[in-house]
Amino acid sequence: MNPIFFPFKIIGNSLHKFIRELGKMGCFFANALFYMLFPPYLFRRIIKQINFIGVKTILVIVLTGTFTGMVLALQMYHVLIKFGAEARLGPAVALSLIKELGPVICALMVTGRAGSAITAEIGIMRISEQVDALDAMALNPYKYLIIPNILAGVISLPLLNAIFVVLGVFGGYAVGVGLMGVSSGTYFGGINDFVTARNVFEGFYKSLSFGVLITWISCYKGFYTGYGAEGVSKATTQSVVISSVVILIWDYFMTSLLVA
Repeated sequence: MNPIFFPFKIIGNSLHKFIRELGKMGCFFANALFYMLFPPYLFRRIIKQINFIGVKTILVIVLTGTFTGMVLALQMYHVLIKFGAEARLGPAVALSLIKELGPVICALMVTGRAGSAITAEIGIMRISEQVDALDAMALNPYKYLIIPNILAGVISLPLLNAIFVVLGVFGGYAVGVGLMGVSSGTYFGGINDFVTARNVFEGFYKSLSFGVLITWISCYKGFYTGYGAEGVSKATTQSVVISSVVILIWDYFMTSLLVA
């Protein structure tokens, strides 16, 4: 082959591999949705995963939500005061948290804490042949491993996002009212005037979609991990990186759709 065509061969092979992987992920998710339609439903397993993904992430969400709101208020105050609009600090902080920062940062925190652990857990089960043992015992691996994680992510992410936003608003209140001298009534009155139900639902829809994406990618990478410790570590790293990038990309498309 002419050396001049080598770059095109490399690009073609990479693109072909990417498309195959994308199709494999789509089939994996379609199988999970299909098995989700039929009983049995392992409610104990679902509750256990809600506890793992949601409850055990609350401390991280409390800290990041509070300090995100505080930093946001501090930065926005110094911008708004230049335009004589410091009275709009409350709605500026609330809308930023509700529509963008809350869902995105919350999803990234869950990815780092829970998504990586889900991938590692399923990956270790795969290399130790526990997944094959489930098949041997007539237990559907999708029912036992995949579906509970997806449902737990869909339930947990909107609740965690709500906690993040509320604490972020009060963190902004502590800085705006306590340090910068903005009136308490002005801060919350502006939020009441400018924040609508549509804004809240935008953040809710994003959280739902992020919950699906995180658990889908994490479970997929664990389910099809390579063998050995190196395979699990590689799958875990890929899970976190891909989930984080997909969250940011999907956030753009969701914002474009919701704004339109």
